[in-house]
This record gives sequence, C-alpha cells and structure tokens, in this order.
Amino acid sequence: MTTLPDFRLETHFAKWEFSARHHMTASDAESVSLRDLLAMASPAERESFEGMWLGYTETWGAPDLRATIAQTYAGQDAANVLCFAGASEGIFAANTVLLDRDSHAIVVTPNYQSHETLPSAICSATGVPLDPDDGWSLDIDRVAAAIRPNTKLVTINFPHNPTGAILPLDRYEALIALCRKHGIWILHDEIFNGLGPTGTKHLPYIADLYERGLSLGVMSKSYGLPGLRIGWIAAQDADTLSKMERLKHYLSICNSGPSERLATIALTHRAALLARNCALIDENLPKWEAFFGRYPDLFEWRRPDGSCMAFPRYKGAEGVEEFCRALVEESGVLLLPSTIYRSDLGPTPTDRFRLGFGRTGLDDGLAAMDAHIMRHRQGA
Repeated sequence: MTTLPDFRLETHFAKWEFSARHHMTASDAESVSLRDLLAMASPAERESFEGMWLGYTETWGAPDLRATIAQTYAGQDAANVLCFAGASEGIFAANTVLLDRDSHAIVVTPNYQSHETLPSAICSATGVPLDPDDGWSLDIDRVAAAIRPNTKLVTINFPHNPTGAILPLDRYEALIALCRKHGIWILHDEIFNGLGPTGTKHLPYIADLYERGLSLGVMSKSYGLPGLRIGWIAAQDADTLSKMERLKHYLSICNSGPSERLATIALTHRAALLARNCALIDENLPKWEAFFGRYPDLFEWRRPDGSCMAFPRYKGAEGVEEFCRALVEESGVLLLPSTIYRSDLGPTPTDRFRLGFGRTGLDDGLAAMDAHIMRHRQGA
C-alpha cells in the first residue's frame, strides 16, 4: 500500500486548534451541546437515544437514519444511502472502489487535501485549477481537455473549501453532461450545502441529477456537529454503494450507535439547525467585511458565495506564511495560510489564507487581529 503524505491541514490543527485563543479559520458552524440537541427532540426521539442498546450497529447505518438522510434529497430513499464514520471515510471508500492503478482522475485545485492525495496514491491524476479572477469558478473546457480514455472520476466541492465559491448552475449542468458523455463518475463533496448567508443559492445534489454521481454529506459542517462523526454517500448506483459497504468492513465496520441516534434527531430538526447557523453567518460576515475595509493596503477581499469560509489575499511584504505564523504565536489568532492548500498537480495561490465566520466569539478574535496589526505597524 502506498504511504500517504502528511495531512498538512490536520497536522496544523493538531498543533494549534485547541491551544490558540481565537480559532478564526473553522470550516464548521457553531456546535450545540448534547443538552441543547436533546431539547429539540420529541419524547420518543429522546427515548430512542437514552434507552438505546449499546451493541454493534448495521454497517450501512441505522435504517431510520438512512431514511432521514434520504429525505434531504429530492429523489433518494434509504437504499441509496451508505453511512460512514465522518466524511473522510467516505472519501477514502469512494476513491478506493472507483479507481485502480490503470485509472485516471481529475480534481479541482485548491481543495481539501485527501481529494487529491487519495486518487494520486492510486493512479494518475490531473488538477484543474479554480480561477480567482472568475469568482473561483471552474472552466469546463479545461476539464474536457484533461479527460483521457481511462478517466474514471472527477472530484468537485461546492460550496468550495477554502474559497466558499459555488459553481454557476449552467457550468454544473455542463460538467454533468460532459461526464455522462464519457461515462465518468462525479464525486461531489457537498458537506457545506445549506450553509451560507441569506440568499445563498445552492446547487442541486449530484445524486439527484446524475446516475454516476456520488453525494458526500456529513453532520460536521453545515449542521455544526462534527463530534458525532456521522457522514454518508448518497448515490443511485446500488452496486457501487455495495462495494463501498464491503470496504467499510475493513475500516470502521459500523458507526457509533449513540451518534446515529443523535444524528437522526438533528436531521429531523435540520431546518432549525440550519436557520440558526445561517443567522450566525449573517451576523458575522459584515464584521469581517468591516475589518478588511480598515486595511485595504494589507488585504484583498471577495465575499464568498456560500459556506462559512473565505479565502482573502494577503498583500503584506512578509508574505502570508509569516503573517499567519506571527499572528498565532504572538496574538493567539489561528488562520490557515494557503500553503496548507498547495497542490502537487499544479500551481495554487501562495498569498491567501482561509478564515471562518460560522462560530461565535468573532469579536474577540477580530480585536486581537486589530491589535496585532497595529503593534506591528508601530514597530515598523
């Protein structure tokens, strides 16, 4: 088995996520307590959690959980859903089942690292960069030019991590038509679907539109419940789901029973959770915009289309890597420099950083950033 490279983002978070005073780069929405989640539950839902049997669960996922997940799609049912221990297990399973050493894969860049390193560890891969001068959109002609006779998989992610971009619907439909013509699978990382400021227009789920589409979902991001470690893939193709289920026997085997109960409760009340999290984005996003308005010489800002992330440009002379290092070490403010998102498949921006605005506590972090910038200006 090929040795996978160091996971840069997770290594960075392992060092700083729980020690930095101000986590300003989170990609997940604000979480809730177990007490608050159970307060949403009906008496029967609460009893399903408190009175549950703590044995093994079904490898596919609890039937009622799968049925509840299926209800979030336009045309899926429980049989079209396979649950995983978080989204990362689903990414691993999809790449392992769909690709072999004679395959070729296409991925957008920059991206969450495993979307590149996993296919690259299995077969040849080509990166197609998103264009910052075109709203971080995807050039479908460049995807078409990258297709080979052995191309098996195209991986996309909208709303996009780290930019928050959403692909225009006409380009999304053109990508599906292109992949249908060539018989190529699309793995769409849709874990931020439903999350964004008021007016966000999300794309339809790939599983509802395309017979070879795999919709990756998780409780972690839009719902703000990463501690549950419940993810899933929805797809129309029963054979592919079955192959991933058999691979899961070598991985987690099954999900956590208590997490399945809690995820079912959360998804039953998904509208309330999403409304809460999107309202927090509406509150926080203008604060970031005001911050960047104070320092036009240091930052170039673009309002993201959706999710709770953005990828602004840093214009300071010392560079973004040094800016982020000094910020966390001296002032306790954690951001992700764009070097975390570098690609082995082609150039990616080197002057940007990821920030988040889906959590509470933003005011204290922005005040710390203001103070940090002013100290450095006075010392210059």
